[in-house]
Amino acid sequence: MDPISILGYSASLLVLVSFVMKDIRHLRILNSVGCGTFILYGSLLHPIAWPIVITNSAIIGINIFYLTRKN
Repeated sequence: MDPISILGYSASLLVLVSFVMKDIRHLRILNSVGCGTFILYGSLLHPIAWPIVITNSAIIGINIFYLTRKN
């Protein structure tokens, strides 16, 4: 298996594991790491997979918004 595919599977695993977290803060942090990995994966594909990059960038933005917002 090539390194780019391994990166894609790793991103999928990180996002999947994030959804079993009980603490929403930990969920959003791990999900952001997974999304960042997906952005890297999408950027390394040829041609660049813009739907993967754009969607995961938006999800990271949403996660950052909720992680930094004051309750």
